[in-house]
Amino acid sequence: MSIQENFFTSGWHFVDDDALKNRFQMMNIAIVLSSIAVLYGVFINFLVRDNHALGSFEFLLFCINICLLFLLRKDKQFYNLVSTLATTQFSILLILLVYISTPEDMKLLWFFTYPIVMLYMPKIKIFFVWFFFLIFMILLAPLQPFIAIHYTFFQLFYFTFVLVIVSIIVYFYKRRMEEAHSTILSQQNILKKQLEELKQKDKLLTIQSKQAVMGEMISMIAHQWRQPLSSVTLNISNFQVKRALNVKLSDEELDRVLNNISDTAVYLSDTINDFQTYFNPQKELKKIDVINLVKRVINFTLPRVKDTNIEIKIDVEKPIIITTYVNEIIQVLLNILNNAIDEFIAMKVQTPKVVVRILNEEDNVLIEVHDNAGGIDENNIESIFEPYFSTKGKNGTGLGLYMSQMIMQKQFHTHIEVFSKDGSTVFKIRVPKTLS
Repeated sequence: MSIQENFFTSGWHFVDDDALKNRFQMMNIAIVLSSIAVLYGVFINFLVRDNHALGSFEFLLFCINICLLFLLRKDKQFYNLVSTLATTQFSILLILLVYISTPEDMKLLWFFTYPIVMLYMPKIKIFFVWFFFLIFMILLAPLQPFIAIHYTFFQLFYFTFVLVIVSIIVYFYKRRMEEAHSTILSQQNILKKQLEELKQKDKLLTIQSKQAVMGEMISMIAHQWRQPLSSVTLNISNFQVKRALNVKLSDEELDRVLNNISDTAVYLSDTINDFQTYFNPQKELKKIDVINLVKRVINFTLPRVKDTNIEIKIDVEKPIIITTYVNEIIQVLLNILNNAIDEFIAMKVQTPKVVVRILNEEDNVLIEVHDNAGGIDENNIESIFEPYFSTKGKNGTGLGLYMSQMIMQKQFHTHIEVFSKDGSTVFKIRVPKTLS
């Protein structure tokens, strides 16, 4: 907060109460301007007009203003008291001007600052009390016999009429400001509620996406383990059959069977480690070669493409080391590759092919996933990143690409681009080489 702003808010911080902040600012401005005016009066009355009585009174008002500024900074609760005192002294000064000034002085022009008091009075009823008292004292001035007045009743009546008009204009302006402020607060509350609902919806979508991905990963684990387990079972069955038939096994054959089972067990253990790393909830920045990262994604898809003729190729010139959230990138690329595989199977493409192209840019790595799975319909390409939108019918959750886009936007501050033409589709993702 700047020194100027800090002064006009009396040094207080108003986080959720703009109305009170505005009142404090208006009060400080009114007191400062009033102080300048009375100091000017002190100077004129003491040095020019030799009116020491009025000069002393205005100096007293200046001292009161200093006390009011101190009270505003002492405690917020003093605001109402300061407002009442400021209005009181201002009203008394204006009444005094009517009774002692002359038309040539033009001091009545200060009256037109009086309606501004409405902008900082905490209660409009108090202002009306003072305002009607002021009008009454002005109109009473030429009728009372005690003090000689330099204004005619017509002059003061006309002046009062104009003051009332200005006050009405300011009053309705103040009402409009309050209505606008109330509308803004109402809209803010609605926006806060909607934002909270969006956050809850985003959490729900994240949970559903994780569940969908977990389902796919469990399916992949089942595919990944099926053949190795079958191999282990077959080796054990052959061993049991030969033993039942009293067939003597050579040491070499026994070693071969045991080594095969051991290698399969190691493979299964490595597979579990890969999936465990993927599901690790701890977000940790890791250095990794992009080629190894892409290979890990492709390894996850191998059980799905094993019995198909789908070809997956990596096109890269040289290794590129990046520091990133590895699991998040894997999830994004895995979603894109799985969608391509689903389309290959659904469309029964004759020569299915996926090319993952890795391009080195100055600050980013561009990963392009090209496929010839038939392309994306023009009517759907604008909607594929929307939640629950799917072209797979009951087989699709509509969350994969949506969550992938969210991951790229929130974690990497980029976004996924997609282009589709002539039966081919290209997904492009940019990954910063270094995340801080």
